[in-house]
Amino acid sequence: MDAAPRVAGGFRRLDERVVHRGHVVTTVTAAFSGPDGRRFERDVIRHPGAVAVVPVGAAGTVTLVRQYRAPVDRWVAEVPAGTRDVAGEDLEETARRELAEEVGLAAEHLELLVRTLNTPGFCDEETAVYLATGLSPVADGRRGVEEEHLEVVEVALDAFDGLVDDGTIVDAVTILGVGLARRRLAGRAGPDGAG
Repeated sequence: MDAAPRVAGGFRRLDERVVHRGHVVTTVTAAFSGPDGRRFERDVIRHPGAVAVVPVGAAGTVTLVRQYRAPVDRWVAEVPAGTRDVAGEDLEETARRELAEEVGLAAEHLELLVRTLNTPGFCDEETAVYLATGLSPVADGRRGVEEEHLEVVEVALDAFDGLVDDGTIVDAVTILGVGLARRRLAGRAGPDGAG
């Protein structure tokens, strides 16, 4: 294997033009050239990034939110998550803020599980997924109509797979995050990571 990575396998981004600039995302038409020099365009959503937090309690439960998601016009059960919409805020700080805002919890321990590309076929959003343990209650700070009406639910980790299998939980970041959290916790003494 070469020590130096290949630069995008012969693909190059040439330029892009803004089609729409929204509150959170920007839509662009981006031009690229392929390895053979052919030019092509793609519609791309530019996103500031996000965090997701898998809060696992001492009783072996994960705290989820059930909230209305307008783009899919349905209620979705998912781990607390949010956009990186505060300038200069680092990932861990954003994760702690979202955990408190959405479900009213603070974490003694916060561990990065993975940074994942959500939908790289059309969007550059990257989500940092954290495991939160050593949980304690704090005041929540829900903002916006969806968050104001969300429901906080506790799910036993050993019941989680059944909720995926029956279609109750369909959010990909949640499925990935809980799976990675269980793997991380598997070698520890207690479900909350306490030794």
